[in-house]
Amino acid sequence: MKAVVVNPASNGVVVVEQDKPTIGHGEALVKVEYCGVCHTDLHVAHGDFGQVPGRILGHEGIGIVEEVGPGVTTLVPGDRVSIAWFFEGCGHCEYCTTGRETLCREVKNAGYSVDGGMSQYAKVTADYAVKVPEGLDPAQASSITCAGVTTYKALKEADLRPGQTVVIFGAGGLGNLAVQYAKKVFNAQVVAVDINQDKLDLAKEVGADITINGREVDDVAGAIQAQTGGAHAAVVTAVSKVAFNQAIDSVRAGGTVVAVGLPSEYMDLSIVRTVLDGIRVVGSLVGTRKDLEEAFAFGAQGLVVPVVETCPVDTAPQIFDDMENGRIQGRKVLDFTAE
Repeated sequence: MKAVVVNPASNGVVVVEQDKPTIGHGEALVKVEYCGVCHTDLHVAHGDFGQVPGRILGHEGIGIVEEVGPGVTTLVPGDRVSIAWFFEGCGHCEYCTTGRETLCREVKNAGYSVDGGMSQYAKVTADYAVKVPEGLDPAQASSITCAGVTTYKALKEADLRPGQTVVIFGAGGLGNLAVQYAKKVFNAQVVAVDINQDKLDLAKEVGADITINGREVDDVAGAIQAQTGGAHAAVVTAVSKVAFNQAIDSVRAGGTVVAVGLPSEYMDLSIVRTVLDGIRVVGSLVGTRKDLEEAFAFGAQGLVVPVVETCPVDTAPQIFDDMENGRIQGRKVLDFTAE
Protein backbone atom coordinates (compact mmCIF):
# COMPACT_ATOMS: atom_id res chain seq x y z
CA MET A 1 0.00 0.00 0.00
CA LYS A 2 1.04 3.63 -0.50
CA ALA A 3 1.86 5.63 2.65
CA VAL A 4 3.26 9.05 3.59
CA VAL A 5 5.98 8.66 6.21
CA VAL A 6 8.54 10.76 8.07
CA ASN A 7 11.63 10.73 5.88
CA PRO A 8 14.28 8.65 7.72
CA ALA A 9 17.05 10.48 5.87
CA SER A 10 16.06 14.09 6.67
CA ASN A 11 13.37 16.40 7.99
CA GLY A 12 10.32 16.11 5.77
CA VAL A 13 8.15 13.40 4.29
CA VAL A 14 8.36 10.79 1.58
CA VAL A 15 5.78 8.58 -0.15
CA VAL A 16 6.62 4.87 0.12
CA GLU A 17 5.15 1.41 -0.41
CA GLN A 18 4.43 -0.59 2.75
CA ASP A 19 2.66 -3.79 3.72
CA LYS A 20 -1.02 -3.64 4.59
CA PRO A 21 -1.42 -3.68 8.39
CA THR A 22 -2.84 -6.67 10.24
CA ILE A 23 -5.30 -6.28 13.09
CA GLY A 24 -5.64 -7.94 16.46
CA HIS A 25 -8.08 -8.06 19.37
CA GLY A 26 -10.17 -4.90 19.69
CA GLU A 27 -8.88 -3.42 16.43
CA ALA A 28 -10.41 -2.62 13.05
CA LEU A 29 -8.89 -2.31 9.60
CA VAL A 30 -9.91 0.88 7.78
CA LYS A 31 -9.67 1.48 4.05
CA VAL A 32 -8.71 5.15 4.06
CA GLU A 33 -10.63 7.54 1.82
CA TYR A 34 -9.14 10.90 2.78
CA CYS A 35 -6.57 12.31 5.17
CA GLY A 36 -6.05 16.01 5.82
CA VAL A 37 -2.62 17.56 6.24
CA CYS A 38 -2.25 19.44 9.54
CA HIS A 39 0.47 21.73 10.87
CA THR A 40 1.05 19.17 13.62
CA ASP A 41 2.11 16.72 10.90
CA LEU A 42 4.77 19.25 9.96
CA HIS A 43 5.99 19.36 13.58
CA VAL A 44 6.19 15.56 13.63
CA ALA A 45 8.05 15.46 10.31
CA HIS A 46 10.58 17.97 11.66
CA GLY A 47 11.09 16.01 14.88
CA ASP A 48 9.83 18.85 17.07
CA PHE A 49 8.18 16.37 19.47
CA GLY A 50 10.93 13.76 19.13
CA GLN A 51 12.32 11.82 16.19
CA VAL A 52 10.02 9.18 14.67
CA PRO A 53 11.66 8.21 11.36
CA GLY A 54 9.49 6.03 9.14
CA ARG A 55 6.28 6.78 11.06
CA ILE A 56 3.13 6.89 8.90
CA LEU A 57 1.79 10.41 9.39
CA GLY A 58 -1.77 11.67 9.56
CA HIS A 59 -4.46 12.24 12.17
CA GLU A 60 -7.24 13.62 9.98
CA GLY A 61 -8.10 10.27 8.45
CA ILE A 62 -11.53 9.14 7.30
CA GLY A 63 -12.27 5.71 5.90
CA ILE A 64 -14.52 2.68 5.72
CA VAL A 65 -14.15 -0.24 8.10
CA GLU A 66 -13.18 -3.28 6.04
CA GLU A 67 -12.55 -5.82 8.80
CA VAL A 68 -12.92 -6.05 12.57
CA GLY A 69 -10.84 -8.09 14.96
CA PRO A 70 -11.92 -10.38 17.82
CA GLY A 71 -13.77 -8.64 20.65
CA VAL A 72 -14.99 -5.69 18.57
CA THR A 73 -18.63 -4.81 19.30
CA THR A 74 -18.76 -1.09 18.45
CA LEU A 75 -17.96 -1.25 14.72
CA VAL A 76 -19.02 -3.36 11.76
CA PRO A 77 -17.65 -3.50 8.22
CA GLY A 78 -19.05 -0.61 6.21
CA ASP A 79 -18.95 1.95 9.03
CA ARG A 80 -17.26 5.22 8.14
CA VAL A 81 -14.91 6.25 10.96
CA SER A 82 -12.18 8.66 11.98
CA ILE A 83 -8.45 8.20 12.51
CA ALA A 84 -7.78 11.06 14.92
CA TRP A 85 -4.83 12.49 16.89
CA PHE A 86 -6.36 11.07 20.08
CA PHE A 87 -5.90 7.47 19.00
CA GLU A 88 -6.24 5.73 22.36
CA GLY A 89 -6.03 6.35 26.10
CA CYS A 90 -5.42 3.92 28.94
CA GLY A 91 -9.11 4.04 29.87
CA HIS A 92 -8.66 3.94 33.64
CA CYS A 93 -6.60 6.94 34.84
CA GLU A 94 -8.06 10.08 36.45
CA TYR A 95 -8.11 11.86 33.07
CA CYS A 96 -9.79 9.04 31.17
CA THR A 97 -12.48 8.65 33.82
CA THR A 98 -13.27 12.36 34.25
CA GLY A 99 -13.89 13.47 30.67
CA ARG A 100 -10.32 14.66 30.03
CA GLU A 101 -9.06 11.61 28.17
CA THR A 102 -6.81 13.58 25.80
CA LEU A 103 -4.58 14.35 28.81
CA CYS A 104 -4.00 10.66 29.58
CA ARG A 105 -0.32 10.12 30.40
CA GLU A 106 -0.32 6.88 28.40
CA VAL A 107 -2.06 8.41 25.37
CA LYS A 108 -1.32 7.18 21.87
CA ASN A 109 -1.41 9.73 19.06
CA ALA A 110 -2.05 8.80 15.44
CA GLY A 111 0.74 9.83 13.14
CA TYR A 112 3.19 10.32 16.00
CA SER A 113 3.40 7.56 18.60
CA VAL A 114 1.50 5.09 16.38
CA ASP A 115 1.00 4.93 12.63
CA GLY A 116 -1.66 7.31 11.37
CA GLY A 117 -4.06 7.77 8.51
CA MET A 118 -1.89 8.85 5.56
CA SER A 119 -1.97 5.40 3.98
CA GLN A 120 -4.33 3.32 1.89
CA TYR A 121 -5.11 1.17 4.91
CA ALA A 122 -4.86 1.93 8.62
CA LYS A 123 -5.74 0.14 11.80
CA VAL A 124 -7.64 1.72 14.68
CA THR A 125 -8.60 0.77 18.19
CA ALA A 126 -12.30 0.17 17.59
CA ASP A 127 -13.60 1.76 20.78
CA TYR A 128 -11.74 5.00 20.00
CA ALA A 129 -12.80 5.40 16.35
CA VAL A 130 -15.64 7.93 16.09
CA LYS A 131 -18.32 7.22 13.50
CA VAL A 132 -18.95 9.82 10.80
CA PRO A 133 -22.66 10.71 10.52
CA GLU A 134 -24.64 10.30 7.33
CA GLY A 135 -24.75 13.42 5.20
CA LEU A 136 -21.26 14.63 6.07
CA ASP A 137 -18.90 14.65 3.10
CA PRO A 138 -15.90 12.44 4.01
CA ALA A 139 -13.32 14.89 2.62
CA GLN A 140 -14.83 17.64 4.77
CA ALA A 141 -15.09 15.25 7.71
CA SER A 142 -11.33 14.72 7.53
CA SER A 143 -10.78 18.38 8.37
CA ILE A 144 -13.21 18.23 11.30
CA THR A 145 -11.34 15.20 12.68
CA CYS A 146 -8.55 17.50 13.88
CA ALA A 147 -8.86 21.14 12.85
CA GLY A 148 -12.59 21.19 13.51
CA VAL A 149 -12.67 19.39 16.84
CA THR A 150 -9.57 21.27 18.04
CA THR A 151 -11.15 24.67 17.51
CA TYR A 152 -14.57 23.53 18.71
CA LYS A 153 -12.98 22.28 21.93
CA ALA A 154 -10.98 25.51 22.30
CA LEU A 155 -14.18 27.56 22.10
CA LYS A 156 -15.74 25.33 24.76
CA GLU A 157 -12.65 25.89 26.94
CA ALA A 158 -13.12 29.64 26.47
CA ASP A 159 -16.57 29.29 28.06
CA LEU A 160 -17.91 31.46 25.26
CA ARG A 161 -21.52 32.64 25.57
CA PRO A 162 -23.91 33.77 22.80
CA GLY A 163 -23.36 37.40 21.84
CA GLN A 164 -19.88 37.63 23.34
CA THR A 165 -16.82 38.61 21.33
CA VAL A 166 -14.04 36.20 20.45
CA VAL A 167 -10.84 36.89 18.53
CA ILE A 168 -9.38 34.14 16.36
CA PHE A 169 -5.66 34.66 15.82
CA GLY A 170 -4.67 32.82 12.65
CA ALA A 171 -7.24 32.33 9.88
CA GLY A 172 -5.69 29.30 8.20
CA GLY A 173 -6.82 25.67 8.34
CA LEU A 174 -7.74 25.77 12.04
CA GLY A 175 -8.70 29.42 12.23
CA ASN A 176 -11.15 29.21 9.35
CA LEU A 177 -13.06 26.49 11.18
CA ALA A 178 -12.76 28.37 14.49
CA VAL A 179 -14.52 31.31 12.84
CA GLN A 180 -17.33 29.06 11.65
CA TYR A 181 -17.87 27.28 14.95
CA ALA A 182 -17.70 30.57 16.86
CA LYS A 183 -20.22 32.30 14.59
CA LYS A 184 -22.62 29.52 13.66
CA VAL A 185 -22.56 27.27 16.72
CA PHE A 186 -21.71 29.65 19.60
CA ASN A 187 -23.44 32.69 18.03
CA ALA A 188 -20.55 35.00 18.93
CA GLN A 189 -19.21 38.21 17.44
CA VAL A 190 -16.04 37.11 15.69
CA VAL A 191 -12.82 39.01 15.01
CA ALA A 192 -10.28 37.29 12.74
CA VAL A 193 -6.61 38.32 12.77
CA ASP A 194 -4.01 37.19 10.25
CA ILE A 195 -1.11 38.58 8.22
CA ASN A 196 -2.41 37.15 4.93
CA GLN A 197 -5.24 39.07 3.31
CA ASP A 198 -6.50 36.08 1.30
CA LYS A 199 -7.09 34.15 4.52
CA LEU A 200 -8.88 37.14 6.04
CA ASP A 201 -11.08 37.46 2.96
CA LEU A 202 -12.06 33.81 3.36
CA ALA A 203 -12.69 34.33 7.09
CA LYS A 204 -15.05 37.16 6.19
CA GLU A 205 -16.88 34.91 3.75
CA VAL A 206 -17.48 32.23 6.37
CA GLY A 207 -18.69 34.52 9.14
CA ALA A 208 -16.09 36.86 10.65
CA ASP A 209 -17.64 40.20 11.65
CA ILE A 210 -14.31 42.05 11.80
CA THR A 211 -11.00 41.22 10.12
CA ILE A 212 -7.63 42.73 11.00
CA ASN A 213 -4.46 42.38 8.96
CA GLY A 214 -1.50 42.27 11.34
CA ARG A 215 0.83 43.56 8.63
CA GLU A 216 -1.24 46.69 8.09
CA VAL A 217 -2.27 47.58 11.67
CA ASP A 218 0.47 48.77 14.01
CA ASP A 219 -1.41 48.01 17.23
CA VAL A 220 -3.58 44.94 16.70
CA ALA A 221 -4.63 44.62 20.34
CA GLY A 222 -5.43 48.33 20.51
CA ALA A 223 -7.61 48.05 17.41
CA ILE A 224 -9.53 45.16 18.94
CA GLN A 225 -9.99 47.00 22.22
CA ALA A 226 -11.22 50.08 20.35
CA GLN A 227 -13.72 48.20 18.19
CA THR A 228 -15.06 45.73 20.75
CA GLY A 229 -14.27 47.11 24.19
CA GLY A 230 -12.02 44.11 24.63
CA ALA A 231 -12.82 40.55 23.64
CA HIS A 232 -14.34 38.10 26.06
CA ALA A 233 -12.03 35.42 24.69
CA ALA A 234 -9.18 34.89 22.26
CA VAL A 235 -8.28 31.61 20.58
CA VAL A 236 -4.73 31.49 19.20
CA THR A 237 -4.27 29.04 16.35
CA ALA A 238 -1.34 30.96 14.84
CA VAL A 239 2.14 29.49 15.24
CA SER A 240 3.54 32.82 16.40
CA LYS A 241 4.69 34.29 19.71
CA VAL A 242 3.51 37.70 18.51
CA ALA A 243 -0.06 36.41 18.16
CA PHE A 244 -0.05 35.03 21.71
CA ASN A 245 1.15 38.35 23.10
CA GLN A 246 -1.46 40.24 21.11
CA ALA A 247 -4.15 37.90 22.40
CA ILE A 248 -3.33 38.69 26.02
CA ASP A 249 -3.64 42.40 25.32
CA SER A 250 -6.86 41.97 23.30
CA VAL A 251 -9.11 40.56 26.00
CA ARG A 252 -11.10 42.52 28.56
CA ALA A 253 -10.99 42.02 32.32
CA GLY A 254 -12.17 38.50 33.09
CA GLY A 255 -11.26 37.38 29.58
CA THR A 256 -9.82 34.03 28.55
CA VAL A 257 -6.95 33.28 26.19
CA VAL A 258 -6.95 29.75 24.79
CA ALA A 259 -3.62 28.52 23.44
CA VAL A 260 -3.87 26.11 20.51
CA GLY A 261 -0.94 26.84 18.16
CA LEU A 262 2.43 25.36 19.01
CA PRO A 263 5.29 27.81 18.38
CA SER A 264 8.56 26.73 19.97
CA GLU A 265 8.78 29.97 21.97
CA TYR A 266 7.59 31.51 25.22
CA MET A 267 4.81 34.07 25.45
CA ASP A 268 5.14 37.28 27.49
CA LEU A 269 2.69 37.60 30.33
CA SER A 270 2.18 40.49 32.73
CA ILE A 271 1.64 38.89 36.12
CA VAL A 272 0.15 42.12 37.51
CA ARG A 273 -2.47 42.43 34.74
CA THR A 274 -3.21 38.72 34.85
CA VAL A 275 -3.98 38.97 38.57
CA LEU A 276 -5.69 42.37 38.69
CA ASP A 277 -7.85 41.76 35.58
CA GLY A 278 -8.54 38.11 36.30
CA ILE A 279 -7.19 36.91 32.94
CA ARG A 280 -7.29 33.17 32.32
CA VAL A 281 -4.76 31.45 30.05
CA VAL A 282 -5.77 27.94 29.07
CA GLY A 283 -4.08 25.31 26.93
CA SER A 284 -6.42 23.25 24.76
CA LEU A 285 -5.37 20.01 23.09
CA VAL A 286 -7.71 18.61 20.40
CA GLY A 287 -10.90 17.09 21.80
CA THR A 288 -12.35 13.94 23.30
CA ARG A 289 -14.36 11.34 21.42
CA LYS A 290 -17.52 13.10 22.59
CA ASP A 291 -16.23 16.46 21.36
CA LEU A 292 -15.52 14.94 17.95
CA GLU A 293 -18.97 13.38 17.82
CA GLU A 294 -20.48 16.83 18.46
CA ALA A 295 -18.17 18.56 15.97
CA PHE A 296 -19.12 16.02 13.29
CA ALA A 297 -22.82 16.58 14.03
CA PHE A 298 -22.58 20.33 13.39
CA GLY A 299 -20.85 19.56 10.10
CA ALA A 300 -23.58 17.11 9.13
CA GLN A 301 -26.17 19.81 9.86
CA GLY A 302 -24.40 22.16 7.46
CA LEU A 303 -23.57 24.73 10.13
CA VAL A 304 -19.84 24.26 9.57
CA VAL A 305 -18.43 23.66 6.09
CA PRO A 306 -14.67 23.01 5.97
CA VAL A 307 -12.83 24.55 3.03
CA VAL A 308 -10.88 21.62 1.60
CA GLU A 309 -8.98 20.84 -1.55
CA THR A 310 -8.36 17.19 -2.39
CA CYS A 311 -4.92 16.37 -3.76
CA PRO A 312 -3.11 13.29 -5.12
CA VAL A 313 -1.17 11.35 -2.50
CA ASP A 314 2.10 11.77 -4.40
CA THR A 315 1.91 15.56 -3.91
CA ALA A 316 2.34 15.19 -0.13
CA PRO A 317 5.99 16.44 -0.06
CA GLN A 318 5.00 19.61 -1.93
CA ILE A 319 2.00 20.17 0.35
CA PHE A 320 4.25 19.99 3.41
CA ASP A 321 6.59 22.52 1.81
CA ASP A 322 3.68 24.83 0.99
CA MET A 323 2.39 24.56 4.55
CA GLU A 324 5.78 25.40 6.01
CA ASN A 325 5.92 28.51 3.84
CA GLY A 326 2.36 29.69 4.52
CA ARG A 327 1.06 29.09 1.01
CA ILE A 328 -2.04 27.06 1.93
CA GLN A 329 -5.56 28.43 2.24
CA GLY A 330 -8.15 26.19 3.88
CA ARG A 331 -7.12 22.54 4.13
CA LYS A 332 -5.25 20.24 1.78
CA VAL A 333 -6.63 16.71 1.88
CA LEU A 334 -4.87 13.67 0.44
CA ASP A 335 -7.24 11.62 -1.71
CA PHE A 336 -6.66 7.89 -1.24
CA THR A 337 -9.80 6.94 -3.18
CA ALA A 338 -7.87 7.47 -6.41
CA GLU A 339 -5.13 4.98 -5.44
